[in-house]
Amino acid sequence: MGTTGHRIIRAIDWIKHNFTESLSIEELAKSMGMSVSSFHQHFRDITNMSPLQYQKSMRLTEARRLLLTESRDISSASLQVGYESLSQFSREYKRFFGMPPSEDQKSQSS
Repeated sequence: MGTTGHRIIRAIDWIKHNFTESLSIEELAKSMGMSVSSFHQHFRDITNMSPLQYQKSMRLTEARRLLLTESRDISSASLQVGYESLSQFSREYKRFFGMPPSEDQKSQSS
């Protein structure tokens, strides 16, 4: 299985490649041969985030890239990165980047 650090790196890599998917911490911890509490603690030690926060940051960063560099509309960008609720996406985007996605798009295009 490898050292704990290697297992967390593998989990991070899995999240990076599957961030649009629903994330089960229990399944991911089990697949890394760790308990959920141990997995959470070691993941946070390495990333300073919980696994769900890490996934959210990946989703929001990719959505922002889609909005700003590919001129996607907000709805399709949010769906593409795995959000089912546009309002939840907009709330989390604003919390993460400091402004709603629509304002972020406008500020980048001016």
